[in-house]
Amino acid sequence: MGGPEVLQEAEVDQPRPGPGEAVVEVAASGVNFLDVYHREGRYSLPLPFTPGTEGAGTVVEVGPSVADVAVGDRVGWVEIPGTYAERAVVDSSRLVPLPDDIGFETAAAVLLQGMTAHYLVKDAYPVQGGDTVLVHAAAGGMGLLLTQLITHLGGRVIGTTSTAAKAELAKRAGAAEVILSSAVDDLAAEVRRLNGGQGLPVVFDGVGAHTFDASLASLRTRGHLVLFGAASGAVPPFDPMRLAQGGSLTLIRPSLGDFIADRSELLRRAADVFEWVRSKALEVSVTGRYALSEAARAHSDLEARRTTGKLLVVPDAAAAGRLEETQS
Repeated sequence: MGGPEVLQEAEVDQPRPGPGEAVVEVAASGVNFLDVYHREGRYSLPLPFTPGTEGAGTVVEVGPSVADVAVGDRVGWVEIPGTYAERAVVDSSRLVPLPDDIGFETAAAVLLQGMTAHYLVKDAYPVQGGDTVLVHAAAGGMGLLLTQLITHLGGRVIGTTSTAAKAELAKRAGAAEVILSSAVDDLAAEVRRLNGGQGLPVVFDGVGAHTFDASLASLRTRGHLVLFGAASGAVPPFDPMRLAQGGSLTLIRPSLGDFIADRSELLRRAADVFEWVRSKALEVSVTGRYALSEAARAHSDLEARRTTGKLLVVPDAAAAGRLEETQS
């Protein structure tokens, strides 16, 4: 456990599937803050472990009692550790068949964050037309998807970003207003100014410690804080009376796993996400590909906020290099 430097490339034995499992040749793996939390030990896994929880590829072997997939199927998956690899073993009931028009990189870039955005705007707080919503880190991979979906559902997004360049990305995704968090002394006051002096019905906060107080202060009476991440660190313990004093506020700290626990729900959310991609309601932006040997650099770039959009780890080092050449 520790910083990005603890990630080391290593050769291991070829994986073999057990009952109900499939071996997938990984084409691409999504890079997420969840991977950082695992590496840091916030969410502990037995050591040593292979990081990465989101991937896409081709089934190359199945174990006994597998009925959900077959060899040759194109699939994606989320919340299964071990995707920064050439091959991964996955519970076959957690594999999502990929439509022919959804590529591996698109699937690896959109499944985890797309289904997270899905349950956030459909279940954690059902966004209605006319809602004005605050989205923190609106130019990040998650923030861009949330901004697009909220706008698609008829909501108005006030986003926060750290730079003017990121603000432009958020606006292109549909944000009506963008606040440079580094340029205001009182973020909540600025949010209320942009909303006619009123608080908001909901704040979607994936940043955590650095934004929690401002998120609460931005809400109207009986508003909802949806705290779905902790990119800046965990929120310290607080007195629940703050929620009452703020106007009978509600706080939810949801997790994707609880919203895709049933296979039918997993497939339903994935199908909706793929349809949103197909209809252009969601546009997936892959802005960085890293070879397996560069996973530590991917984590460093993500944590330092040097990136926008989605990052991928790909086993094909040549493919990673080609993107770097086109971006330079």
